[in-house]
Amino acid sequence: MILSFCFYLFAVITCLSGFMVISSRNPVHSVLFLILAFFNSAGLFLLLGAEFLAMILVIVYVGAVAVLFLFVVMMLDIDFEEMRKGISRYLPIGALIGIVLLIELLMVLTGRSIELPAAGTTLAPTPDLDQVSNTVAIGNLLYTHYVYLFQAAGMILLVAMIGAIVLTHRKRPGVKKQNISAQNSRTRGDAVESRNVKPGQGI
Repeated sequence: MILSFCFYLFAVITCLSGFMVISSRNPVHSVLFLILAFFNSAGLFLLLGAEFLAMILVIVYVGAVAVLFLFVVMMLDIDFEEMRKGISRYLPIGALIGIVLLIELLMVLTGRSIELPAAGTTLAPTPDLDQVSNTVAIGNLLYTHYVYLFQAAGMILLVAMIGAIVLTHRKRPGVKKQNISAQNSRTRGDAVESRNVKPGQGI
């Protein structure tokens, strides 16, 4: 009874938080609702016995990604009204993606699936959870059967991070930037200036 109550509580709060993320006009409120959705999703993972995924969701997504979103939204001076003016250009692509997602959700809710031909590979056997913990089982699977896919995902994220830095990095007038080579080549004479100040006179 208690587990059922907790499941429905976490599920309802997660769905409501997800709706508020896309419906809130204030982007800061959207990020805060996103953090709330992550916390409740972690609670659902705990009810399923996936404590590793729950901790990853809290540590990585709440502790890093969502907080980073919050700082970016609060620190950048973004004109959201100007951004909304060009929404009509991306409306057809957004509608197409929305239709695809709607079809997928209907297939999940109705229990239908698309039968794909067998790829000739067998799934990894499920370990005995009484002898192997959840975290060990996921680690063994990731770093043995799917190690190349795991490394490929890391490379894709690295390329995406470099691309985001390159796209947003631009020169701004009046902003001082660090010059590492100039700092390393600086001598004592460049950093210290000795002056003979007479009594009663300032510099």
